[in-house]
Amino acid sequence: MNFELTEEQLMIQQAARSFAQKECLPGVIERDELQQFPKEQILQLADLGFMGVMVPEAYGGAGMDAVSYVLAMEEISKIDASVSVCMSVNNSLVCYGLEAFGTEEQKQNYLVPLARGRKDGHLYIGAFMLSEPEAGSDATSQRTVAEDKGDYYILNGTKNWITNGGTASVYLVIAQTDASKGSKGINVFIVERQWPGVTVAAKENKMGIRGSDTHTVMFTDVKVPKANRIGEDGFGFTFAMRTLAGGRIGIAAQALGIASGAYELSKHYAKTRKAFGTAIMNHQAIAFKLADMHTRIEAARLLCLKAAWEKDHHLDYALSSSMAKLYASETAMWTTVEAVQVHGGYGYVKEYHVERLMRDAKITQIYEGTSEVQRIVISRSILK
Repeated sequence: MNFELTEEQLMIQQAARSFAQKECLPGVIERDELQQFPKEQILQLADLGFMGVMVPEAYGGAGMDAVSYVLAMEEISKIDASVSVCMSVNNSLVCYGLEAFGTEEQKQNYLVPLARGRKDGHLYIGAFMLSEPEAGSDATSQRTVAEDKGDYYILNGTKNWITNGGTASVYLVIAQTDASKGSKGINVFIVERQWPGVTVAAKENKMGIRGSDTHTVMFTDVKVPKANRIGEDGFGFTFAMRTLAGGRIGIAAQALGIASGAYELSKHYAKTRKAFGTAIMNHQAIAFKLADMHTRIEAARLLCLKAAWEKDHHLDYALSSSMAKLYASETAMWTTVEAVQVHGGYGYVKEYHVERLMRDAKITQIYEGTSEVQRIVISRSILK
């Protein structure tokens, strides 16, 4: 077992850390308050190659490994989880889905600009559409339907909680084509946002990751060419499950970064804040909190890196990604709550960042598979 990062991985980590500190930290509190989408930061991420981290260079990506992706996600998430979730969705769900299962024509038309994050000089990112008003954890209950008309499909339905919903140029839409076949009657389609019949509703007013672009998107008689279906007929549910397994690595890394950011802020505060004549780090109550934070974060980091390593070595990483996502998200929630406590009254105000990290942490226990769903995945895997 080798726990050392390669020189290239260390360079990626440092580049992401520098970007987060220089480009994401300034204005992060204001973007959160105003629910402002971090467009400039996403464009800069694209220029660094971070919007197509694992996509081969031949398709416009950076050609890096999944471990590098985890390292970059952690560093950016320490500062601004609204930026990192946009990066995660574009990488883990959209680019991966197209690279792994798309046709060559689909890759040339969509994957290349998505991996670059730009097309004709403008922002070009993707969104993944599975969740519906009545289909969240129960992903088989798709009410969005695509009627086969021969050379094309007619798409109707509503998707909600869509990250990048208002800014994405391309949507990967999961829809039911034959309800009698259950999960075997589900397909996935590449839909362009500007097509007639696509309507983006108002941005959701969220508790956390308020800068990220979360919308409900509606489809009314949208004509989708058959060439824009990914995979064989009935492949959609399998596509979603396989893609989400990789997506959980990204969200696990995001949760890890949120926890790491809260820990680093708490450690600094504990060294500088004085109470009863000494720095509060010298009080056992605070020192033990920091010890527990560090231990849990290190465990979460190892789980994330193990899942990424398995992905890089073309192993079955479904179990590892679920464990990483479950543990890292719960670590993020626990650590950020403790970080607010370490900061005392200062932790409750926006200036010290930890209250925002606490709000951002909660969603990591919910999206891309709730903690309850992860426990189902894990238990089924270990008990079969």
